Amino acid sequence: MTGQPPWLAEAWREYGQREIAGNRHNSRITSFFKELGHEKFARDETAWCAAFVGACLERSEYPSTRSLMARSYASYGNESQSENIGAVAVLSRGSNPALGHVGFLLGWSDDRLWLLGGNQSNAVTVAPFDRDRLVALRWPTARGGENQRADTTGSTSDSLFETALEHVLEIEGGFTDDPHDPGGPTNKGITLATLAAWRGISLSKANTSELLNALKTISPDEVRAIYRQKYWLPASCSAVPDPVAFIHFDAAVNHGVTGAARLLQQAVEADVDGEIGPQTLKKVQAMVLSRLLERYADARRRKYRSLPHFWRFGRGWLRRVDTTVSRASSLARNLKSQSKTSPKTDKQEGTQNMSTTTKSENPKWWGQSMTIWGAMMTAAVAILPTIGPVIGLDLNATLVRELGEQLVAFVQALAALAGTAMTIYGRTRAVQPLVRRDVVVKI
Repeated sequence: MTGQPPWLAEAWREYGQREIAGNRHNSRITSFFKELGHEKFARDETAWCAAFVGACLERSEYPSTRSLMARSYASYGNESQSENIGAVAVLSRGSNPALGHVGFLLGWSDDRLWLLGGNQSNAVTVAPFDRDRLVALRWPTARGGENQRADTTGSTSDSLFETALEHVLEIEGGFTDDPHDPGGPTNKGITLATLAAWRGISLSKANTSELLNALKTISPDEVRAIYRQKYWLPASCSAVPDPVAFIHFDAAVNHGVTGAARLLQQAVEADVDGEIGPQTLKKVQAMVLSRLLERYADARRRKYRSLPHFWRFGRGWLRRVDTTVSRASSLARNLKSQSKTSPKTDKQEGTQNMSTTTKSENPKWWGQSMTIWGAMMTAAVAILPTIGPVIGLDLNATLVRELGEQLVAFVQALAALAGTAMTIYGRTRAVQPLVRRDVVVKI
C-alpha cells in the first residue's frame, strides 16, 4: 500500500497475530503492553485493542495515550471531520460508558465501519462494526505538533500547564551529568534517553556525542512539547482538579506517568493498577483537596525513601515534594477564595443589608425588653388610680391615710417620669425582635 499513514503500515505488519489458548501467550501481542509501559498486564487474555493501537502509533513515532482503555482515544489528537483511512475509530461496547473498542478505520458505508484492529475475534483482523456504535473519529498529530488530546478545560488547562511547567523547570534546573544519577545526562529534566526516543533515534555509541550536544542546546519549544506530550497529557492532568494536576504532573516527570498514577491511586485509596480511569477520578473528586494533597505528598516521600539512591539525592527529593505540595496547596486556597467571592446584584445587596437590621439568629424574649417594662410602669401609675376602685382596690385612700396626699402625688409623678425614661431608653437600644415564651405562674 502506498500513501497510507505510517501507523497503519505498522498495523498491517501485525495482521493475523492471534491469541494462544491455554497458559501460553503470543509474544507479539504481549510486546504491545510492554512498549507502552504495562508489562504487568502483558497477557493475551487482557483486552488489548488499545495496546495494539498505542504500539502501532508509537512505532511510527506518533504519540499515543499509553492507556489500555479504548475510550482514552475519544479525545486523542484532532477530530477527524470526515471518514479518512487510518483514522482512529472509538466504538462503544455495551451500555457501560467506560467500555469500548478502538481500531484504525479502513472503510465505511451508510451503516457499517470496517476497522483494522487488535483483539477482534482474539486476533489482529479487519472486521465490520455497526456505525451507530461510533463514539469518535480522531486523527493522530506528530510529536511537537498540536495537542495529542483535546483538553476539556481549554485555555484554563493551557494556563495551568504553563504554571506547572515553570515549576518543574525551576526544580529540575539546567544540565547535569551526575555519575550516581541512573537517568544519566539531563537538561531541564529531560534525559538523553528521553530526547532520543522523542526524536525517534536509537541511542548508540556512534550518536551519543551528537545527541548530547542536542540535549545541551535543546530549545524551549521542544522542551514544552516533550513535557506536554510525554507527561501532561498521558498522565490525564486535565481530568483532575488544578491543585491535583499540579502535583501529579511533577510526580509524572519524576516518577514516570505510570508511577505517578499509582501514587495518586494510593492517595485516594483506589485500586493501584497504574491506570487512571473512572474509579480513580471519582475518588479524586470525592476527597477533600487538602487531605488529598498531603496524602499524595506522603506517598511520594515513601517512594523516595525506598529508592537505592536516596542517600545521595534524598534531601533534594524531599525538598522538591515540600515545595510542590506547598504551591499546590496555594492553588487550592485560591480556588476556595474565588468560589466564596461572587458578584451580587443591587437587589441582592439591598436584601442582605435589610436582613442585617431586621433579623437576628437569637431573638430576645419580651420579658428582657426594657421598653416593655417602662411602658407597663407608666401605664400602671397613670391608669391604676382610675381603675382601682372599679376592681375593688382603693389605692388613693390607702396611700392618703398612710403617707398623705402630697407624698402620693410625688410618688406618682416620679414613677411616671421613670417609666417614660425607661420606654425611651429601651426603644433606642432595641436591636432584637421579640419572641413569645410560655410562662407558668403558680398561685
